[in-house]
Amino acid sequence: MDKYALDDFREQLLRRKRELYGRLVKIEEDLEQPMNADVPDRVTERESDEVLEGLGLAGQGEIRAIDAALNRIEAGTFGICARCGDAISPERLRAVPHAPLCQTCAAELAASSR
Repeated sequence: MDKYALDDFREQLLRRKRELYGRLVKIEEDLEQPMNADVPDRVTERESDEVLEGLGLAGQGEIRAIDAALNRIEAGTFGICARCGDAISPERLRAVPHAPLCQTCAAELAASSR
């Protein structure tokens, strides 16, 4: 992969990471809001908090995946499947720039985890 493509992927990953951090800060602020004194409202707020917590965990997971992809760029292994060593298709990387696996290996792992 040429240097310009790597620079584009690096910038895209860093932009997404900044976006995720902004969302996580907002989620954390929302979760720190005091609960409503009204019991039915508290139930609704708690359900909302659970959704926010789930979104926060998903965001943290994506940030870890982005950091791993940035490390692969620095190591010179970005775009190479971590499982089989084949190239990850440019289409896959455009769709999921932090993908560590080629489409075949990702599908095999998904099938084996069912």
